[in-house]
Parts: sequence; structure tokens; C-alpha cells
Amino acid sequence: MDSFPQNALAMVEKMTESAAEDSDKAIAFQGAPGANSHLAALQYDPDCLPLPCFSFEDALESVKLGVAGSAIIPIENSLHGRVADIHFLLPESGLHIVAEHFMPIQHCLMAKSADGKIKTAMSHPQALGQCRHYLRDHGIIPVAYADTAAAAAFVANGDDENAAAIAPPLSAELYGLEPIADAIQDRADNMTRFVLLAPECSIPEPNGPVMTTFIFEVKNIPAALYKAMGGFATNGVNMTKLESYQQGSSFAATEFYADIEGSPGDPAVDRALEELSFHCNSVRVLGTYRQARPRTIA
Repeated sequence: MDSFPQNALAMVEKMTESAAEDSDKAIAFQGAPGANSHLAALQYDPDCLPLPCFSFEDALESVKLGVAGSAIIPIENSLHGRVADIHFLLPESGLHIVAEHFMPIQHCLMAKSADGKIKTAMSHPQALGQCRHYLRDHGIIPVAYADTAAAAAFVANGDDENAAAIAPPLSAELYGLEPIADAIQDRADNMTRFVLLAPECSIPEPNGPVMTTFIFEVKNIPAALYKAMGGFATNGVNMTKLESYQQGSSFAATEFYADIEGSPGDPAVDRALEELSFHCNSVRVLGTYRQARPRTIA
């Protein structure tokens, strides 16, 4: 908690105390009050008790310790791709994906005064990447910080009139900053996908489209990935996402993160996963959950 800027601590302490009164309703998020993940928690469940955590690891750990019933974590953005390290953190956490939530992201440039010439803008690397055209066009130097709202709190607590933060508009209100420019993201349809993580897996009712997320490591042989993917094609299972990443320092075998439409128990999905397993060293399902928005376009 002490890692948050001083002027955010009072709000963090109050929200932490509220969450402790009913941990089952608490949803942990990474960031200071006013961060996009804070807004996502309230959008997903308006009656929840948002619990601010300084890092993704802290948010996941709070669920493992029972301090919060679940955590909401950004996993990918339509402009800037996947959130760094999340593919490592999800499997390591031992938690299960039980839901997803999509939220439009609007970034605001804010500073202590609207009269100064903005030279630097501080924010989370994801937010900086989503506003890179604006920053370049205005000659503003991006400065990475732990999260958007904490960057706003840091700027508000400082004395540099030429420093700004990029954060949700709510952060300007919470920390007493002046909005300089609104909606500075590179595209108006900027969207972030969040996942909700909980200690126990969910079993969605079979009355609507569902997603299944899993990770796998292919065998280090020629055409292993090609063969592993064949089962999804021949069984008509739609794979909506496939990303690779390296685990460890050997670079000998690649791990993959994937989303498919459907769930274990569906005959086609079971056949595809069985064929996948034959060509892999390991396969692990991270969760099956209701689709928050359709993937298949007619």
C-alpha cells in the first residue's frame, strides 16, 4: 500500500477497509483509485467492493489469500495488444478465468494547470502505447509509471507545471488535476478486454456461447504446431486467439495461449483437445466462461 502516491493512500485505505468487511464482494484490481481497472470492476458488478492493489501480482495474491473474492485483470487491448507479463501471471496464479468484460478506453491528458507547456506525460505503458500518435504529434515525452490513476496522483502531488498524466477523466476529478485534452487515444474504438479470476472454476449454463481459454506447450519437433491445430479445423472448433511466448531461458519449446469457442464436454471440443494433447508436452485449461460479446460474425 505504501507504494501508492501519498495523495492516493487515504482513498486506498478506505476502499481496503470496505473490502475487508465483505471479502466475497471484493474485486481486486491493479492500480490506484480511478484507474481503468477500477472502472471495469464497477462496470462488471456495480455492487462490488473494488480493492486497489499496486501490482498485478498483488491483485492475484489477494484472491489466493481470500482478501478478495475475485480479481479483474486487463489481458489485451485493441490498439496495443496483450498486457505485458499477463500470460505468465495467469497460469502461475492457480486461479481460474470465470468471466470476461470488454470496456471502451478513453484517455485524458491532465496536469496541475492548463496554462503550462506540457513536456512529459506519465502513465502506464499500455496507455502510452494507445496514445503514441498524440504524444508524438505534440512533442510530448512519454514516461512509464505503474498505472494510469497513480500517475495522475503523482503529477498532482508534484510541483512540475510541465508534467502531465494520461488517465481516465475520473482521475482528474479525484486528484484535482486540470483536463488538458480528452479522448487522446489513437482510435475512438479503443477497447480493452478484461478477465475475472476466481479460486474456483465456473460451469456456464448451456444456453449461450461460451469461451474456453487454455495454454499448451508443443513438442519440439517439425510441424508440431501445424499438427496440433489440425484437430480444431477438422472438428469445426473456432479458435479466436493464439499467441506464443517463451517460458524459461532454453528457447527450445514454445508455449501458446489460446481462446476457443465452446467448452470441454462438447464432443467436438473434446476431440480437438485430445488431438492437441497428442502433439504437446502439456495442455492446461485456464477457464470456461460465458462470452461477453460474440466472436463469430455472420
